[in-house]
Amino acid sequence: MGWEVSKNFTSTLDQPVIRKLSALFQKAEKELYVVGGSVRDYLLNQTHEDLDFATDAKPDEIIEIVKKWADGLWLVGIKFGTVGLVKGKTKIEITSLRSDFYSDTGRHPKVEFDTDILKDLSRRDFTINALAIKLPEGELLDPFNGERDLKKGVLRTPLSPEQSFSDDPLRMLRAVRFVATLGFKLDKKVKDSMQENCALLAAVSRERIRDELSKIVLGDNAVEGLRLMIDAGLTQEVVPELAKLNVGQDPNYHHKDVLEHTFMVVERTEPDIVLRLAALLHDVGKPACKRVLAERIVFYNHNNVGARMARQRLRSLKYPNQVINDVSKLITMHMRAYNYREGWTDKAVRKYVRDAGELLPKLNALIKADCTSLNPKKVKRALESLEELEQRIQRLEEEEESAKIRPPIDGNEVMAFLEIGPGRVIGEVLNMLLEEKLDGAISTKEEAYELVREWAEQRKKTEDGRLKKDRRGSK
Repeated sequence: MGWEVSKNFTSTLDQPVIRKLSALFQKAEKELYVVGGSVRDYLLNQTHEDLDFATDAKPDEIIEIVKKWADGLWLVGIKFGTVGLVKGKTKIEITSLRSDFYSDTGRHPKVEFDTDILKDLSRRDFTINALAIKLPEGELLDPFNGERDLKKGVLRTPLSPEQSFSDDPLRMLRAVRFVATLGFKLDKKVKDSMQENCALLAAVSRERIRDELSKIVLGDNAVEGLRLMIDAGLTQEVVPELAKLNVGQDPNYHHKDVLEHTFMVVERTEPDIVLRLAALLHDVGKPACKRVLAERIVFYNHNNVGARMARQRLRSLKYPNQVINDVSKLITMHMRAYNYREGWTDKAVRKYVRDAGELLPKLNALIKADCTSLNPKKVKRALESLEELEQRIQRLEEEEESAKIRPPIDGNEVMAFLEIGPGRVIGEVLNMLLEEKLDGAISTKEEAYELVREWAEQRKKTEDGRLKKDRRGSK
């Protein structure tokens, strides 16, 4: 694939925030550059809400330059040379130029500050991010042909891939992310190096790996990214269960390839993190539950086994508890609706809805995506069954909502108020009250009693009038 690349930075550099920052750093006699993803997205004519800058000013000098102008500062990344700030609705990060290197663990980068923008760009992850726009001139600095790689849709590293991945092993997962989100292809040297250095990823924190995995599975090209992750051997440090699904299709039993099936399910779900993670992990229990019978392969209880495995994996990656619980529940329940055709009672349908709770729409979406088979008729029957179940759920919910609508007072209260016993009249009053309730005319007991009083008075007048007429007619 290729990208249309623009060199027109006029609208970009004319943003008030950029113009003001440029003026502030000029006044302080410091250089300022728009860098990295901000430049990449400008070249691709894509929106980049946050702004990234680099400067030859040191972190304490950056703070001094911007503190009166910024609406707020955050200094979490200051030990790495980054000062964060917010101006209006714009988030900004300004980082001192660096010639940094990393420790052997890859967890605790040691940073050395520099004044050379080219050296700083050489330490970036990929050439498409090793770009800078010098302010205020608007000159594009592209020492490693990042613009060319953007046009080609290719990922290369500014320095050797080995150096780049040694500096920060997470860059291997970032490469996967660019494949998954932007549809880029890897330069052969980059891919080969990932395969050779995949073990380095073990040194990276689980949180950083989690964040990259989330972006990968939410990408428009998530499956391509996942394939690359497996091919490069990175799954061992991310989701090792995934590679174990790559067992191939069994021609003797006509059973589908579990990994390819998983990819299809991921591809057929909306980019929601809970739904995509559930799709990715919904069958991880199958290898442990595989049983070969006389004429078929079965995976009894793989949903429960898989839910436990998914919970352990997501917990190890430091996902929030809510995400872990939701994904686990979806995996546990994803097989239940396949039994619907066995003859569910209304009670069974209601239990399914109650057990799913707020996850019901996502559960049904996962089940629909899971309907894959080499037999089109089997898929059609499964989808029809699920559609029938959804319609039945809707009908029962409508009936239950209607049943919840009651007049503010019941029959006993009407009898006590009118001082009469059970009979047709009480039914008439309750029907009248229900109609008024549905029309929104009454909502409280006081309003209901007032309406009953008016109804009783009107009924008495009508009866009195009828009696007078009967008397006149009898004379």
